[in-house]
Amino acid sequence: MTPLAPMPFPESSFALTLGLLLLAPLAIAGIALVNTGLGRSRSAAQLLLGSLVVISTAVIAFALVGSALAAGTNGDHLFHLAGKAWNWAGAGPFFLRELGGAAPRMQLAILFELLSVALVVLIPWGSGADRLRLPAGAAIAAVMGAVVFPLVAHWTWGGGWLAQLGVNFSSGGGFLDGGGAAAIHALGGVSALAVVWIAGPRKGKFPQEGLSTAMPGHNVVYVLLGCLVALVGWLAWNMAGSLLWLNAAPTALAVTAVNTLLSAAAALVATFSVTRIRFGKPDASLCANGWLAGLVTSSACAGLVSPLAALFTGLVAGIMTPLLVELFELALSIDDPSGAVSVHGAAGLWGLAAAGMFAPQQGQFIAQLIGVSTLLGLTLPLVYFVFWLINCLLPFRVDPDGERLGMDLHELGGNAYPEFVVHRDESYR
Repeated sequence: MTPLAPMPFPESSFALTLGLLLLAPLAIAGIALVNTGLGRSRSAAQLLLGSLVVISTAVIAFALVGSALAAGTNGDHLFHLAGKAWNWAGAGPFFLRELGGAAPRMQLAILFELLSVALVVLIPWGSGADRLRLPAGAAIAAVMGAVVFPLVAHWTWGGGWLAQLGVNFSSGGGFLDGGGAAAIHALGGVSALAVVWIAGPRKGKFPQEGLSTAMPGHNVVYVLLGCLVALVGWLAWNMAGSLLWLNAAPTALAVTAVNTLLSAAAALVATFSVTRIRFGKPDASLCANGWLAGLVTSSACAGLVSPLAALFTGLVAGIMTPLLVELFELALSIDDPSGAVSVHGAAGLWGLAAAGMFAPQQGQFIAQLIGVSTLLGLTLPLVYFVFWLINCLLPFRVDPDGERLGMDLHELGGNAYPEFVVHRDESYR
């Protein structure tokens, strides 16, 4: 199965896919709300405005440059291995010059990728909450939109070397990523990890080695509302991805939607149970993270597996998410306010592996494992190196005084909640 393989794309499928993609931005809005709610009150306006800034920067960078690298054309850049030709980058037109005359399926693919790059840059932005400067966030988004995301999108969706594993390596249908678990969520998760490593933890988060100070999000209502908004977008996203990248028939979309909902529901129930057992009461923010982890897992599985398998993959994602959040924070001193490394990174990788385990195609598990290994062994070091270079030119972290005042006051000149006291100085003494 080759993404964007030459095949009929009837007018009814075009209209259906376009309608679904017009609903997909609700997933972006949901993640922006979750990121804002999990940050501190004195950074709320900067986080939400920053969401618009990084989305705009990434979309423009992708439209001008990245779309050419992501495209699947006859003139793709190749390397040869074991007597086979493998595509590593697209060679399409820059500036979306030929979009108006492109085939309907290709136009929809570009729209899907524009929405995808908007979502992927929100993930590291949320992890850098309360200390990542807005200019640095925009620089990260520009590089992600122009180079990093387009390469991964080409490998998975544009007929690149991961998609060619089926033809060249007899591994199922090649690497499959219908809803963007790899190109969006796993890539966003490893990018969030790189941002957290480079920017460092918030002041006062780890007062002593082995100890962690709780810094709860300032508005759990935003977080839970964001989860509900994201569900609508995710249903549309997974169904549109199945039509575009998995060549699914419209009659298969109901199962894709059912699998998406089942995965999220199972993950929520699992996280609710785990946190209630561990803490005596369920933790609302961790339950929200579990819900999102189930949605992320469905991005890999919804169009490929049975409802029972979707239920199982969501259950595993919901169990591992709160445990990983605690592990990363306490054992590895990773300060990730949005939990993106666990929610998007780990859950995305698990979903990709599970899709290979339960997909009906023979050899699919090998293709999925090669994709997972690529994301960890190639993409993570590449992203870290690129972000390290950006940090040398445009420091990620705000100065200590700016962190004490809050990102709203320091970068925007005013607070999101001017009527209230939004910070205390005790933790900065």
